[in-house]
Amino acid sequence: MEAALVTSTNYVALAIDFIALLVIAFGSVEAFVAVVRGLAAPGPVAGTERRAVWLRYARWLVAGLTFQLAADIVGTAIAPTWGEIGRLGAIAVIRTFLNYFLERDIGEVGERQVAQREVASTK
Repeated sequence: MEAALVTSTNYVALAIDFIALLVIAFGSVEAFVAVVRGLAAPGPVAGTERRAVWLRYARWLVAGLTFQLAADIVGTAIAPTWGEIGRLGAIAVIRTFLNYFLERDIGEVGERQVAQREVASTK
């Protein structure tokens, strides 16, 4: 019974890691295409367009990081060693900091976009 639980936990962690890979890969391809499209567009690319591309990419990265953390938690759920717990803690701290700064940047860009729309609507 325990062996089946360990095996299924490993498969679940692997599946969640795969989802994280797909999310990050899709977001990366989408950002790359948007950047290339922006470079190929006639005339200068507005700063708001570039920020929108990076904002969307940051959202994909946050989603991917969240899935990766979930996979790590599931992976260490069955009889973890102190080494695995330490590694999970270090990964969680690093990903939490990355997540925090990405979310903060997303919020700042969103606030700037709202402010720019308000300025544009008063003209």
